[in-house]
Amino acid sequence: MTRPVLQAIDFDPQDDIRSAWPSGLTEMPALWIVDAVRHGDGAERLAPAILDTGEQRRAERFVRPADRRCYVAAHVALRILLGDRMGVDPRDVRIVRESCPSCGGPHGRPATGGGVHFSLSHSRDVSLLAFAAVPLGVDVQAVPDGEATAEIRAMLHPVEARELAALPAADRPAAFARTWTRKEAYLKGEGIGLARDLSLDHVGTGPVPRPGPAGWSLTDVQVPAGYAAAVAVRTAGQSSVQGGHQRK
Repeated sequence: MTRPVLQAIDFDPQDDIRSAWPSGLTEMPALWIVDAVRHGDGAERLAPAILDTGEQRRAERFVRPADRRCYVAAHVALRILLGDRMGVDPRDVRIVRESCPSCGGPHGRPATGGGVHFSLSHSRDVSLLAFAAVPLGVDVQAVPDGEATAEIRAMLHPVEARELAALPAADRPAAFARTWTRKEAYLKGEGIGLARDLSLDHVGTGPVPRPGPAGWSLTDVQVPAGYAAAVAVRTAGQSSVQGGHQRK
């Protein structure tokens, strides 16, 4: 998949958000980035008239103001973009959860029932929103420090763990973040999330992802320094969350 174009969102004026939708959604995802530091105040002003009761309550539960600001900015942007695409008021967008493909519980992919597939991710002050005509997942993560990388890398596919171990210590955090976001984007697209064993799928640690799991295309997303991001889009065929790439 060709690397998709990443568009920035500015909440002031609000109309700027709506100016760059593609003429028709396809398998190529439309991506927007939200900078909560620059535009959090604008999102806060719009939030009371846009977020539903559940979202407002969840925002109030965040202890750290920065976390609350990032959540509000991401969800205000999501509702504005979905509302514009679906031709309804942002407050009237109904967001539900599909069934989990693993256990059948009501915690699968978020959906609208309106023919627009979307995914959202946020980390620190950056949020990514992705939209397409087919199921997809997106993930953004702040690059961890070396200690966190060493603690978590054992959770990855054995080949990925060996690849990380072979790198100079200074290069491991960025490589780990690439791998993690690719995996999480795919698993969010599947609707199962991190309930699936991260060691089952080999997506690679290098600058270019390996071919995605069956039925999925993985692409890294260029984001600000200090972050890594990826998007996974369903392509021809069906992937199976029960299977996985063979360990080596």
